[in-house]
Amino acid sequence: MNLSVKPVLTGEKTVLRPFTADDADAVAEILRDPEVIRFTFPADGSLTPERLRAWYGSRSARDDRLDLAVTDRSTGELLGEVVLYEWVPEARACTFRTLLGPRGRGRGTGTEAIRLLLEYAFGELGLHRVQLEAWSDNSRALHVYRKVGFVVEGVRRPTRMRDGAWADEVLMAVLEDEWAGHHGRPATGAAVNDRAAGGGSVSSTAGRP
Repeated sequence: MNLSVKPVLTGEKTVLRPFTADDADAVAEILRDPEVIRFTFPADGSLTPERLRAWYGSRSARDDRLDLAVTDRSTGELLGEVVLYEWVPEARACTFRTLLGPRGRGRGTGTEAIRLLLEYAFGELGLHRVQLEAWSDNSRALHVYRKVGFVVEGVRRPTRMRDGAWADEVLMAVLEDEWAGHHGRPATGAAVNDRAAGGGSVSSTAGRP
């Protein structure tokens, strides 16, 4: 698998493109959003402008992961990100995460962005499995993940104290044969596993800079 290639993926509403250091200011604004903070990491001041610029400026040089900016196709505005990381060669598997700022929510951009990346992951990269973790109370994210074909595989029972209460993590994945059958549009309810149904911003719990 060649993760050194950073593609441009175009949909009806969004364009996924490689990050540059110049995206750091737009990302910093997104990371100040309360919903993003709630479902990704605390606003503890560790992500300084210098660190963000270095992080996003270095994404295109990495050959072990794929970080793409989610942008509005009509305006070019940066709305968020989608990421494949933790490549496991023997399993042909990657972990997935995403986040969207407030101007990217509620209009189908997250759904389209995930479908674009997964189509590339299975069709071009030859992955067998894409997996993720999400907080059980992140109902918006869980809805989108199920909608594009992720299946709930289990739950890590309380793993972290959040907002004064212990929170579970939901484990989900989609496999290449499943993707080949629905390409991100499974039959209604087909991707839902009620053993671990949870419940936000569209986000997962790991892999922050």
